[in-house]
Amino acid sequence: MNVINKLERRFHGRGIPNLTMYIIACYVVGYVLSVFAPQIWYYLLLEPSLILRGQIWRLVTWVLIPPSSLNLFTIIMLLFYYQLGTALERTWGEFRYTLYIVSGLLFTIIGAFLLYFITGGIVSLYFTTYYISLSIFLAFAASYPDMQVLLYFIFPIKIKWMAYLDVAFLVYDSITAARGGQWGRVVAIVASLLNFIVFFFATRNMSRYNPKEVKRRRDYQKAVSRSQAQRITKHKCAICGQTEEDNPDLEFRFCSKCNGNYEYCQNHLFTHQHVK
Repeated sequence: MNVINKLERRFHGRGIPNLTMYIIACYVVGYVLSVFAPQIWYYLLLEPSLILRGQIWRLVTWVLIPPSSLNLFTIIMLLFYYQLGTALERTWGEFRYTLYIVSGLLFTIIGAFLLYFITGGIVSLYFTTYYISLSIFLAFAASYPDMQVLLYFIFPIKIKWMAYLDVAFLVYDSITAARGGQWGRVVAIVASLLNFIVFFFATRNMSRYNPKEVKRRRDYQKAVSRSQAQRITKHKCAICGQTEEDNPDLEFRFCSKCNGNYEYCQNHLFTHQHVK
């Protein structure tokens, strides 16, 4: 995490603004293709064997494949994920949120290639954007654990309990897949959520990204900025340029014999040449 913190200090504010909107836009393109050109989907899949044969566009186009089929529930979930991602971007900052999403995509690609080299089989069915979207939800739940949402628009529940339930399902799904010999599914789950594991379990100080701490730090920075803006120099010597901030012991006077509003410190009040 020291590396991430150093990168954040160096590239602060250089992330992709409104990244969640671009992610959802990719899903929308995928849904459109599924309706009007479903045969193209095969050329979008994350398939390492075909990538190694020159179809390198698959390293990017697999992001167009949405995490689930299109229905009313999916539309609601996409709007929900947009709100979660936007809140995370405001809390973490553009750079850290961008790094979180991009690292999740990279870990997924690396996991796909590792599985391919180990098994030599087709892995595209396992690696989708479903777990990338889930990582956004888990990150939000870790940052805002006590926020309440309406389950099925009726039952109020804290988001952390929904996250615990999702993690339990993931563990159960992984164990079931491992017992059935579906190691590709296990690798896909771990690789796609590795960014969440790194960001939240490989660091000892996540309190600085707590929403309350972020708000306190921003309020402090605004107060400091206002204080600095209000500190306007009242006296400045027209000869040496010293102010009362440079030397609080200096006395300043205006010269009545100079044409204009000229002020001098005590060292130059009687030795300067009058401005005519």
